[in-house]
Amino acid sequence: MERILVIGAAGQIGSELVTALRKVHGTDNVIATDIRDVADDLKGGPTALLDVMDDKRLIHFVIRHKITQIYHLAAVLSGNAERLPMQAWHINMQSMMNVLDLAREVQEIKKVFWPSSIAVFGPTTPTRETPQLTVMEPTTVYGISKLAGERWCEYFYNRYKVDVRSLRYPGLISYKTEAGGGTTDYAVEIYFEALKHKKYECFLKEDTYLPMMFMDDAIDATIALMESPADKLSTRSAYNVGGISFSPKEIAAEIRKHIPEFEITYKPDFRQAIADSWPQSIEDSVAQRDWGLKTNYDLAKMTDIMLREVKAKLK
Repeated sequence: MERILVIGAAGQIGSELVTALRKVHGTDNVIATDIRDVADDLKGGPTALLDVMDDKRLIHFVIRHKITQIYHLAAVLSGNAERLPMQAWHINMQSMMNVLDLAREVQEIKKVFWPSSIAVFGPTTPTRETPQLTVMEPTTVYGISKLAGERWCEYFYNRYKVDVRSLRYPGLISYKTEAGGGTTDYAVEIYFEALKHKKYECFLKEDTYLPMMFMDDAIDATIALMESPADKLSTRSAYNVGGISFSPKEIAAEIRKHIPEFEITYKPDFRQAIADSWPQSIEDSVAQRDWGLKTNYDLAKMTDIMLREVKAKLK
């Protein structure tokens, strides 16, 4: 029986991953933790306040609850990280090291998941169909921390045999949690604003293409990776996952099929430079080969679901 700890469960990924993991492993075997209260719909199972930066409390918590898997999702995201770069570096890296050190010391911990990001790429990376192995020269503190994190994942696997696994998430789109300071968050905000005000001012240019993924696909990919036999995995840094690529102009056009009066304007801010340094699309054949990555949502299907669910949420 697995005993799973999710750190950062109140965030965009964690709030949905906990629910999915409880369906696989049983409600009582997945503990949702964060430094703030988790959503009410997660309180049907075990929850706790836990600061991953407190390494002493973390190890006591893990031992007391007989944890066998850790999903470490807590991080300062790209947009917010640029506002407080040193604080973001400290939180993102020290929290990761606390978890990796813990997994090295506590033999009962069988697997660790840590999310990487397309932010590991930079302006010198091939922008279209970015391959698994390529030039990686990130220009943001978030990207630098994610690239460093990938190297630490591989190091802890090679040196200490810590079974740590990772995905390079593209922008993630969900109706359950609103945007949290990332550069791709316009693709969540736009649905809320379309329904609230029938207009949206985008902080990226209209023709800025970025890789995105509907949250259901991201959750399925995460669990598929973690459930895969270790000997099938050829990558111990992080796997590319592609999803779908579109621009603000294209998502606005799709929204107008449902809300004809919707208007979008553009006022690029500092996040435009971040977006310009990232790939426009991702090639993920290695993940398909190693553990069967599949995606099910295109822009039209995602937009239909997002508008329906956000509308219900706003009532």
